Amino acid sequence: MTGDAEIARVLRNLAKERGAERSFCPSEAARSLAADWRPLMPEVRRIAREIGLVATQRGQEVDPVSARGPLRLRLPPGD
Repeated sequence: MTGDAEIARVLRNLAKERGAERSFCPSEAARSLAADWRPLMPEVRRIAREIGLVATQRGQEVDPVSARGPLRLRLPPGD
């Protein structure tokens, strides 16, 4: 099982690689952690919220845990 710290590390790395102006799909993190990545998605979204990443849908900020459907993650402004 993939731990919270490993998920957080992957999310931070993806966010830093993209920089403040670009976003990424949370599935990119899940896919890099496990071949069977879909079960990881709720944890990836939860941890993204915990570490302060901004989640958006169609350009609007949303809660990554309660949002339904695809979303994007990015660094908060100023990071």
